[in-house]
Order: sequence, then C-alpha cells, then structure tokens
Amino acid sequence: MHLAVTEASIQKANALFWEQMLAMRLDPITQGGADEHRCIGAAHVVGSCDLTGVWNGRIEVRLSQGLALAATSAMLMQPVEAVEANDTLDAAKEIANMIAGTLKSALPRPCAMSVPRAEVEAADFCALPRTGDSVTVFFGHQAGELMVRVWEEHPELAPEPVPERPGDIATVSIHAQLGESLSMSLFASACPA
Repeated sequence: MHLAVTEASIQKANALFWEQMLAMRLDPITQGGADEHRCIGAAHVVGSCDLTGVWNGRIEVRLSQGLALAATSAMLMQPVEAVEANDTLDAAKEIANMIAGTLKSALPRPCAMSVPRAEVEAADFCALPRTGDSVTVFFGHQAGELMVRVWEEHPELAPEPVPERPGDIATVSIHAQLGESLSMSLFASACPA
C-alpha cells in the first residue's frame, strides 16, 4: 500500500474539525493489537467521499447514533430534540467532506474528491486498525463513538468491464475487502435491433 495517510494524520484531521468547528473533543481509542477488530454498532451514520486520480479510494466517517445527534445539534445550534434524521445525514456529509479534504492533502496528486454522501448503516461495521489497503482510527466522546477509515482501492482488483455486445458472456471477479473473491457470469441477452 502506498497510502501516505497514517493514524497520526487521521487524528490531526479529526481534531481540527471537531475542536475548531464544533468545540467538541474526541479522544482516540487505543486498540489492543493490530489483529483486534473494533466495531461500531448497528444503526450508525456513515458519511464518505471517494477520491480518484493518482490515488483512488474512499475516506469515510462512521458515527454512532448518539454522536451523530450531538454533532448535528452542535452544527445547527439546536437542541438534540429538534434534530431530524435528514439533518444527521447532512451533518455526516459535512463531517466526511471536512475530514476527507484535510486528509486529501497528504495523498499523491492529482487527486479529485467526490461530493460527499451519507446513509444510515443498519448493521454493525467492524475493522482492523490497519490492513494492506486501509487505516482505521476510532474516537470516543461522551455521546458515542466515531470511526474514521481511509481505504485505498487497488485498480488491479477492480471488476472487469462487462462486454457491450449482445450474446457475450463475461466473468466478473469481485474482491471483497477481506481478500475473498466472488465470481459470477453475466449474460447479455440478444435483443432485436
């Protein structure tokens, strides 16, 4: 992995946003070891930005429901009770955009960043602190937890393109984040012209 982002740079980008923009302090959570998974619970909010260019990948933030509400409340300067579900998605997009924008400066150039997106993730999400293609840091706050993950996409693992001619058969290999491979055949139906 030629990822130039480290745990320290993630911690610095995170502190810049939370402390300066929201006056909230989030402390890094030390994980027990390099092979210890840590999870963020179900129904958390995830915001992400994709990056393309010399470096391709994604920077994502995952906020527990409590922290998402507290951050949105601070951003909107409203009580937590006044925060609506769409507000937390907008806040997650802004948090992802600000942290990804800061981390982007450590990546090889040129590198373009997508418009942020956000959604509520129904399931738990677990990650190792570092893998061959990602760096993940967890942070704690009295309202809940935050996970910031920088994931590099390897072009050699991208799915093969599907043929455009009717009648062709293509095999697409998808390489999951854990290194598992799935293959499926796609059939293009012959349509009368």
